[in-house]
Amino acid sequence: MPEQERDQGQKQGALKRIFRLVPGILLCGVVTVISLGVQAVEERVFDHPYIEALVVAILLGMAVRTAWEPSERWRSGIAFSAKQLLEVAVMLLGASISFAAIMASGYVLIGAIAVTVVIMLAVSYGLSRLLGLKTKLAILIACGNSICGNSAIAAVAPVIGADGDDIASSISFTAILGVLMVLGLPLLIPLLKLTATQYGILAGLTVYAVPQVLAATVPAGIVSTQIGTLVKLVRVLMLGPIVVGLSLFVARRRKADTAKTGTAKAGNTKTASISPFKLVPWFIIGFLVLAALRSFQLVPDIAIAPVTKTAVILTVVSMAALGLGVDVRVLSTVGGRVTAAVTLSLLLLLGLSIGLVHFFK
Repeated sequence: MPEQERDQGQKQGALKRIFRLVPGILLCGVVTVISLGVQAVEERVFDHPYIEALVVAILLGMAVRTAWEPSERWRSGIAFSAKQLLEVAVMLLGASISFAAIMASGYVLIGAIAVTVVIMLAVSYGLSRLLGLKTKLAILIACGNSICGNSAIAAVAPVIGADGDDIASSISFTAILGVLMVLGLPLLIPLLKLTATQYGILAGLTVYAVPQVLAATVPAGIVSTQIGTLVKLVRVLMLGPIVVGLSLFVARRRKADTAKTGTAKAGNTKTASISPFKLVPWFIIGFLVLAALRSFQLVPDIAIAPVTKTAVILTVVSMAALGLGVDVRVLSTVGGRVTAAVTLSLLLLLGLSIGLVHFFK
């Protein structure tokens, strides 16, 4: 009887925790539906979205948060949507990446893209720190500018423990510049006398999101669109190693800090070995496993579209949750420095990429 009562109590406790999540998740769902509706209207009017649903979601969430502060009843579900659902979304994105398709593009181009990403990560991070931004915010901006914009920010944030204000700050300004890039980049074709291949490489290296790459390259023709998408996928593929590296670095830092503070308490100096699987977040392992399965064609093609769509929707839900948890007054205190960091980083990336595309004539 005592064991049955204990089991029943645990089940009831679990159900209560689940029910506490429902109001906040539903609220994020409403914001998501509205955001997806806005994107659908954009696609119908302009043939492609200039402002993606995840950007609309975070801005709409911030607007709601400004007018109304959610009570405790809503907060647990909002927090769950911002973290756990986002981790699931990142894992599912691995199913859309094929290593074989990336390798088919040529080792020289792949190497050039990888070097560009690494250089810009260092430059963007250093520039952000010089402007006085916090370490976590600087990492988010560096990853957003160098890899794949909002998706990179969303993937890196839970690994480094970034808070909602940092995520919203980096995504908001990155999103604005992403739209400007889509609108302004085609103007460089006649100005720099770029070929279709060169422009595709330039767009793939500088535009943040895959849909934005499509929007920026469609006016230049199918060759630019194919090259741009391929280059963009290589950048997206860099996200896995970068996030794994960051997770290992953060784990080592925490271990070092614990060792320093706990030296006096430790009775011996024996150091236990830590498995990499305990250091790397579960969703990153899932991301890499799905990418490998996709590369070996163990994920059926028919499953790619629904899995990718699910990941996109979950990401939008998470962005809505992040917006609902952001105090706009915090953004105003760092807005100028964040804007400068993102803008200067993007200009440096654009300059480096222009130099690179002239190599691929």
